[in-house]
Parts: sequence; C-alpha cells; structure tokens
Amino acid sequence: MNTAQKSEAIELLKEKFSQYSNFYITNTESLSVAQVSKLRRVCFEKNVEMKVAKNTLIKKALQSLNDEKYAGIYEALHGVTALMFSDSPKEPAVIISSFRSEEKKEKPELKAAFIGEDIFLGDAQLATLKAIKTKNELIGEVITLLSSPASRVMSALLNHAESKGETETATAE
Repeated sequence: MNTAQKSEAIELLKEKFSQYSNFYITNTESLSVAQVSKLRRVCFEKNVEMKVAKNTLIKKALQSLNDEKYAGIYEALHGVTALMFSDSPKEPAVIISSFRSEEKKEKPELKAAFIGEDIFLGDAQLATLKAIKTKNELIGEVITLLSSPASRVMSALLNHAESKGETETATAE
C-alpha cells in the first residue's frame, strides 16, 4: 500500500467515524472467508457497515479527528480488526451475539465499542451493550408511562359512569 492509498484509506475512515456516533472494534481473526462473508451479509441486512482496516490507519484516522476523545480505544487496536459502524448503539452487539450462537464460535470478539461519547473495552462488555435501549425504545417507554395514568383515569370515569347508570336504573324500578 503506497502513501496515496494510505491517505485515501485514512480519509475514508475519518468520514465513517464522523458519520457514525457508534462503532465497534472486533477481532475476526479465526473466521473463514465464508463466515466473514456471512457476517458482512447480516451486517448489511441490519444497516451496519462493516470495514476491515489496518490498526495503524484506524489509529491515525482517530487521532486526526480528536486524539483525546478516542484515546481509550487505542489499546484495542491489535491483531485483525474489523470495524462495525451503526446508527443503533446496540445492533452490532446483537449481530455479534447471534452470529456466535449460530456458528458456535467465540469470534467475532469485541475488542472495544464507542457509543456516543462512552468507550466500552473488552468482550465482557457485550452483554451490557446488548441491553442498551435505542432511542425509539426509550420513546416508547416514555409514551407508555405518560399514557398509563391517563388511561387509568379514563377507566375509573367509565366505571363510575356505568355504576351510576346501574344505580339510577335500579332506583327507577
């Protein structure tokens, strides 16, 4: 890879890091070509972009964007690295977990994840990342919480009106 190609790769990575506020750094070292292709297909179906890049190029791209912001991630840049970019903070974690279950493998291994402004290091964080609620899930919960008291009031008013109607009918007889 010549200098121009490296610069082009760094610019492409910078663009992806700027475009997405969530990305995962994984190790896909022991996966076969067929398994990596299957993983890429699943990622594509779930709107997750998967890119394989050299660790030095990833580090240079991150350093040129904001060295301090990404400093905790640099220690995860070793071995074979595949990046997963997503608008959803948890979709890559779900993909990794389900892929492992289907393939009965321990790869892809999570090296690190950058979610919003938070850094998660190590494969042990996968369960935590799967449990993150998406923006739409949180909005749904808030709507449910807000509508619950109103529906209880409406239900109580309807029950009161029905019982009052029964009382008036019994009195008229």
